[in-house]
Amino acid sequence: MKVPLEVQATGMKLWGYVDDEGRAELRPDLIAAHVAPGRDATSMVEAHLVQLDDAGFLAMYEAAGSWWIQMARPLRTPRPVASECPQEPSGRFLAVGGARERAEARVRAEQAERAGEWAAWEREQDVPRMPRRPLLIDAPPLGCPDHPDGTFPDCGPCGTARRRHDRWVQQERYTQQVMDYERATGGDDDPF
Repeated sequence: MKVPLEVQATGMKLWGYVDDEGRAELRPDLIAAHVAPGRDATSMVEAHLVQLDDAGFLAMYEAAGSWWIQMARPLRTPRPVASECPQEPSGRFLAVGGARERAEARVRAEQAERAGEWAAWEREQDVPRMPRRPLLIDAPPLGCPDHPDGTFPDCGPCGTARRRHDRWVQQERYTQQVMDYERATGGDDDPF
């Protein structure tokens, strides 16, 4: 168990306090007399019982107008005697609201939240998207009017056209990146 050693010792001593089916009336003063004879340990026992309940070692429940404890794993005896204590109404060994149940509820809630996030992501992926128009379709020609597709021999006007073409492509790519940034941030340049 993930509880302090003092709490574990109280849990082990409870095995000697409960009946053969692991039940007993929840009387902190009597349990304290059994766990720590000769000491006033009632408040300590109350705190330890809450921790043992949270750890799932025992369950505290109300039945027949009193509070009772039920050990999750009572000791086995060769000839068990039937308990005179009422059974836990739910019939389970873990207390309602115990640490294990709270942890399981939290895990289920997180799984449901993640499942919803994944479902939303899958819906977004299934939507067909219009492809972007390639920049080079709208780009100015690579060469001069005499060589519209460029030329291997040196041509001054072709070199000028090529530089104009490269600058236009760079400018358009930068403009597209700024537009993507503006969409992502909502156009808020103020960092505060």
